[in-house]
Amino acid sequence: MKASHNPALRPPSSGQADHGRIVGEASSCLDSLQLEHLEREFRSWAEGSKRADVTLSRKRILLIFLLIRHTGAKLHEVLELDPFTDIDHDRLLVTFGRSMPQQTRSVPLAAALAVEIRHLFAEEAFRQAVGQTLGVDPAFVRRKFYERAQACGFPKNLGSPEMIRKSRGVELMQSNMPLPAVQLYLGHSTPNLTSAYVSFSEEEIRTITSSFLQRESHRKTSARNSFFGKITDIRPADIQAAVELTTLDGHVISSVITLDSLSRLGLKVGRLATVEVKAPWVSLYKTEADPLCSAENRLPGVITRITRGRVNTEYVLRIGSDTELCVITTTQSLRRLELQEKDTVWAVFGSYATILRVD
Repeated sequence: MKASHNPALRPPSSGQADHGRIVGEASSCLDSLQLEHLEREFRSWAEGSKRADVTLSRKRILLIFLLIRHTGAKLHEVLELDPFTDIDHDRLLVTFGRSMPQQTRSVPLAAALAVEIRHLFAEEAFRQAVGQTLGVDPAFVRRKFYERAQACGFPKNLGSPEMIRKSRGVELMQSNMPLPAVQLYLGHSTPNLTSAYVSFSEEEIRTITSSFLQRESHRKTSARNSFFGKITDIRPADIQAAVELTTLDGHVISSVITLDSLSRLGLKVGRLATVEVKAPWVSLYKTEADPLCSAENRLPGVITRITRGRVNTEYVLRIGSDTELCVITTTQSLRRLELQEKDTVWAVFGSYATILRVD
């Protein structure tokens, strides 16, 4: 990584305000495990009645919850949705706000959720019960959301539709979905799609979002750290090629792959891709200046969380306004480096420690 590309030293971008709107105080939201707990509670509740009419009513509330939970939509957007015309199962898109053209937006839909919705509407009784929209009294929806949150042992306000939408935004940010993608996903004001080094179109942002959602639903990789972006340089040699990927927030990540992989993946400058690095492959340097080492990728950051174990210790670094990096080292290293939360450090990993992937 080029040392001059230091996102920690850049002035706040125009998206910072929306970043604050998305994240705010993460501690006031449900985390991913709590969201999963709440989703299981909704599913159990939906199937928990012996009366057919009550089951249908509960399944409608479940569907409303799933759409807010997995698309970050507002309650009124979901209630106005026509599930027969606004959900495109072939393109995996859901379109909100058709009644107000200036506010219409299309959001990628995870394949697993699309399949579940299709199965729900395969039931004739459910289709008839729902009708042309999911329209339900908003106060009734809120009451049911509060009840399910309290059934999980959460404060009822954390189960509100607005809080679930906010929690989804925080979840995506903490999973390193790029900020402009989260902004478009949540329908916030138009983000700045141009970093200091490369431009991204709105269609490319939607492609990144869709790719992220599909991976999220399938969990096919164990790598904790993913960098989404556009290939900006390819330097082939005799056997291998060095590939540089520029992320939406300006990080330039270097990866070395074989020429066979370069050809097989169909890589070229301008193509969207992902570079992944596993947490144990990242080293930490406690220094203010760019460390003197041979590793191509050097990212400055601040330690935000340390989870100490008897053998290994996990560090979470904030390496940009909207990006976190996970590092796992031995606990002995923690004692040797005397690392603490809020310390400024450099996360370092080589080009050979990366996995480059396209979808």
